[in-house]
Amino acid sequence: MGTRMEVAQLESRMSSEDYRKLQGLFHDPSGAPRSLSRAEFINQAWSSVGCGSKEEYGLLFDSVVITQEHCGLLLDIDTLKEEGCIDWAGLCSFLLLELSDKMKNSRTSSVPCWMPPRTLTCPHRDPIQKVLHSQSSGQYLTVSKGGTVGQWGVDDMSLLQTYRLQNCTVTPKDLWVTDVVLLHNLNKIAVSFTSKEVCFYDILSEQNFSCKYKLQGLKFTPWCLDFWMDPSQPDQAVLTIGDIGGQVSGLYFTSAQISLFETLGLRKDSDSADIILWEELVRGKHHTCYTLTHQAHMPAWVRKVCYLGSLEAFVSCSTRPQTSMVIGWREKESSSLRVTSFSTKRGVWDMDHHRGLNLIATAGVDHMVLLWNPFVASEPVCALSGHASSVTAVCFMQTKQQLLSYSKDKVLCLWDVSSQLCVHRLVGVFPKTQEDTRTTLFLHEERQLLLLSFNSQLLLLETVKEDRKTSSHEHPVTCVLYNSLFRQVVSSDSASSVICWLADTGRKVKQFHRCHGNSEISTMAQDGTQTRLFTAGTDGEVKVWDFKGRCLHRMNAGLGRAVRISQILLLQRSILVMGWERMLTVFRLHSFSQSFVEPSEWKGGVQHRSSVICAAFQPPHTLVTDSHLSARSKEDPDDSIAVTQLIFIPGRTSAAATGAADLVSCGGSGRVRFWSTSHSRLAGQFTAHNKELGSIRMTISPCGKFLVTADSEGTLKTWDIESYCRVPDDTTTKEPPKLLSNVQLHHDRVTHLELCIHGDKLLLLSSSSCCSVALSNLQGDAIGLFGQEEPWCLNPAQPLRPQHAPKRDRRDPKNVGDTGQGEKRSLPASSDTPVDPSCSTSAGGGEEMWERIA
Repeated sequence: MGTRMEVAQLESRMSSEDYRKLQGLFHDPSGAPRSLSRAEFINQAWSSVGCGSKEEYGLLFDSVVITQEHCGLLLDIDTLKEEGCIDWAGLCSFLLLELSDKMKNSRTSSVPCWMPPRTLTCPHRDPIQKVLHSQSSGQYLTVSKGGTVGQWGVDDMSLLQTYRLQNCTVTPKDLWVTDVVLLHNLNKIAVSFTSKEVCFYDILSEQNFSCKYKLQGLKFTPWCLDFWMDPSQPDQAVLTIGDIGGQVSGLYFTSAQISLFETLGLRKDSDSADIILWEELVRGKHHTCYTLTHQAHMPAWVRKVCYLGSLEAFVSCSTRPQTSMVIGWREKESSSLRVTSFSTKRGVWDMDHHRGLNLIATAGVDHMVLLWNPFVASEPVCALSGHASSVTAVCFMQTKQQLLSYSKDKVLCLWDVSSQLCVHRLVGVFPKTQEDTRTTLFLHEERQLLLLSFNSQLLLLETVKEDRKTSSHEHPVTCVLYNSLFRQVVSSDSASSVICWLADTGRKVKQFHRCHGNSEISTMAQDGTQTRLFTAGTDGEVKVWDFKGRCLHRMNAGLGRAVRISQILLLQRSILVMGWERMLTVFRLHSFSQSFVEPSEWKGGVQHRSSVICAAFQPPHTLVTDSHLSARSKEDPDDSIAVTQLIFIPGRTSAAATGAADLVSCGGSGRVRFWSTSHSRLAGQFTAHNKELGSIRMTISPCGKFLVTADSEGTLKTWDIESYCRVPDDTTTKEPPKLLSNVQLHHDRVTHLELCIHGDKLLLLSSSSCCSVALSNLQGDAIGLFGQEEPWCLNPAQPLRPQHAPKRDRRDPKNVGDTGQGEKRSLPASSDTPVDPSCSTSAGGGEEMWERIA
């Protein structure tokens, strides 16, 4: 007999499309509502939705009936008389009740348990103006009023280095930093000064923090900054400046990946920085940048600014009651901003926006925390009262419906937004300081840590890590591979650890720590013999290991710079590394005579306008590359994506010559595209996941029959692409291939996928930012999570039997170590690599063959 836990798993696996199909069952052909008996519900739901087994749908039906009888949830009294029937209203009421219970349980369990605060040894002698986190290096930066930059380690928050920002415009004793912001993916920071200028520093240059540009001639002193970049179009970015004159200015960059400003004809100062004059930007002399401004806050100072890309609007706040918060709406074909003002009793010190709830929180001078709907200026959605002093900082927890607030009397509150209650209050742990002490608050949700600065003091608050039974790693997993020679699974994480697992049981075999020091391992690959492992760190190095944990070679891919490597592509005589340059970095195998290997010259020239992110190789001599720039389709000019993964479809070499699709790409819009390389055209495209979820991952089975995609919510989908775009056609199909399964195996972003042949079984490996590595079959049946308490038994002589009824023949071929990135299909296959017998059979094997290999 099943349990309610199993039913809850079914509900979490179902997508919005599955629920729409389920709703359709409760209407007859004329559209009138109807109820279903147990047998009708089970059979129709299983055949129509197909997201679970008949047993699971039976459990769901029984739970709805029991809940209805107990709570009287059925709205139709006639249905109550018809014993053992449910309708759509009853099912929805049950699901809402379940959701309510889950929210109550999660609310009580999500209150943080703080470890004792730790004061960090700080290099600053003046107030800290900002704390930043670099996603590329994983390190933290602190910048003080006097221009001192502290660089902090990832694991133990130790101080690594100290720098001094140079600015020849003023003398060192007069230098005053007002704010700092990190320019994501551009390896730069923007710093505002009281000298009425904004300077742009390169953080990865040979001379660290060298000044690249100086924006001068501002009318007022800039006081606060914000930077936003379009995730689907990295060239589109906005820098927002708020100043002490009450003006909010937005700088729109149109080619940020190439150059922020046009540099031809610009004069330089003694810092070797290009001088950009504000008046020239306003007059439109720089075609790569234009400005929009409003002065709604005058004469008050602008305390904080933020650009909301989802609303195409600037949000700012001040301590002037009439303009406590202002939203400047960008309107199409208009050179001005439409302004909406929000008023409070005494003004606002700080604000933050929750992307999922679309709510703005303001920190009031009058002790109140207010939540606002950005489209309703008349009154706030709600007021959170509990502070006894002015609230100086607010910060949403984006992954939860929670809000942190800090007040002048040194009280930190955690609010549950849905109940509008303070669920946690922290007092008495903060240092004693003067009343005018400048305090900043920085929250890093992924690591569950909070940094607070009190003038030049830096305080670290960390939560006690929860005991997660399903965690494979202690840190987010970045990559997973299958090694058929040793019958093991290899995974890496953001803390630079590599773990080897037994595929048969899920048990840990060995673990290697600090493979790249404190740097994250961004990707991995194996050679053709599967005796060498390649790891790429954000320190800019690729290391070659044997499976005893010995580092055999260090490849200087970043030439001494800390760069993020997105892919390692192994060819027969060379290794290609990419991710940060507009061309590939190549290492010739004949140069591996020393332990430290320098790159060879790339003779392909510069073919891209931005960094090459991914590549795929098709023997004998076809190499396809793609950069981070957006690609627009002629059929849909408003649709643009950043391609992040390329895979050649195995087994389509001969068909490709006739115009069939042989290359697949995916990226940031949730779309998958099929290309014909011989005819240089787009053969097909479809939306696999919600485009709002960002970049997706994918992998293809070794015989090219199945495509698996995954998104940032942990959802995995399996598609039948055996005949998709295989017949040459001049048109571009937008119909998706048949969806075979749709499951959620992880609670966070899927970072890597790999299909592998283990014995005679076709299995799927997936890794996630939620620290888990999962093993499953293509039907979505989870075999287990590596590192779980109870091991599984995966005997190659005993094929797995899926829990769900089979839907169609899903046989698949030999294992060439397909990683979804194309690393190894170009390498010679190992003699130990098993060959799946389905490669040599016809397509009509039916359910028996699917059970044998799935």
